[in-house]
Amino acid sequence: MSATLSPEPVAQADAPSSPVERFGAGEPLRLDAGVSLAPWQIAYQTYGRLNAARSNAVLVCHALTGDQYAAHVHPVTGKPGWWETMVGPGKPIDTERYFVICANVLGGCMGTTGPASVNPATGRPWGIDFPLVTIRDMVRAQAMLLDRLGIESLFCVLGGSMGGMQVLQWAASYPERVFAAMPIAAAARHSAQNIAFHEVGRQAVMADPDWRGGRYLEDGVRPGKGLAVARMGAHITYLSETALHRKFGRRFQDRDAVTFSFDADFQIESYLRYQGIAFVERFDANSYLYLTRAMDYFDLAADYDGVLAEAFRGSKTRFCVMSFTSDWLFPTADSRAVVHALNAGGASVGFVEIESDKGHDAFLLDEPELFAAAQGFVDAAARARGL
Repeated sequence: MSATLSPEPVAQADAPSSPVERFGAGEPLRLDAGVSLAPWQIAYQTYGRLNAARSNAVLVCHALTGDQYAAHVHPVTGKPGWWETMVGPGKPIDTERYFVICANVLGGCMGTTGPASVNPATGRPWGIDFPLVTIRDMVRAQAMLLDRLGIESLFCVLGGSMGGMQVLQWAASYPERVFAAMPIAAAARHSAQNIAFHEVGRQAVMADPDWRGGRYLEDGVRPGKGLAVARMGAHITYLSETALHRKFGRRFQDRDAVTFSFDADFQIESYLRYQGIAFVERFDANSYLYLTRAMDYFDLAADYDGVLAEAFRGSKTRFCVMSFTSDWLFPTADSRAVVHALNAGGASVGFVEIESDKGHDAFLLDEPELFAAAQGFVDAAARARGL
């Protein structure tokens, strides 16, 4: 039986519950794929106020399945913002001091142009006719948003995972516009292992009969089972074995013994199924394909003849690179490679490896050492900026 579409997530693709900037035919976004996208739009949220000097703007970059609702209630799920631990009054990114911007990435499904958006040339959803996008394309789109908002220079750019990739790309593409940068749990290129995980997820989506060659929106269905399986597999990589054991162990789900069936006997099975179902309710399957591909293509050094240090040569940006001891998706070695390149390029860089058993997702969770390190870096940068 086909999984039908809920109207609210579909509506968010073109008419989001957030501010949106629209760029017309004369303002194309030039993509690495060799095409120009026009017209197009970018959805975003802001927090706090921009000061008179326009010097206190902070850009928060979201991860693969995030969106612009970093500290807003999500319009589809009704859940709190995904980074309310970090962004808000009195928090490391203090919205009483800074003007915070968070934009839905290009290729997303919450109001920025992507495969779920209507193609103006056909009047139908783009689907897989949408051009492939890169992390650099996402950053270009964000830069055009900031131009539209009249913000020439960012006090700080920060984000984790795919958000951290955007931070690094910002520092390489627009060094003169970034005063401070905080990439968290990220890497300067996607590893073969991570590309492999993403390919399994994409194949799960495309194997679902309701994917329909990427045209499911036109038929009013969605590849819910395939996308849920993709999310289940990915979610395992965001955790650590220790975290899984502490939270679930081998405990049974609402039963005292095995059922000798393929029901969810164990709590971990029930949890993963819940994660898959909840994800399908708010995220577009084609966007999942596009954004995982963008991460796969990310290799910052490749743009500088394979020498990562050249991406940051002479940069005046202040950096704080953070990793987590139990993150096996983006291990500390990836962050150290970035730090070494920054040092070789002559940049100012601090490095913090945070002791945590929560895995890759630690940057989204209540992690006091993360908050303390972020607070220290941001406060020091603010003093240097005169804020």
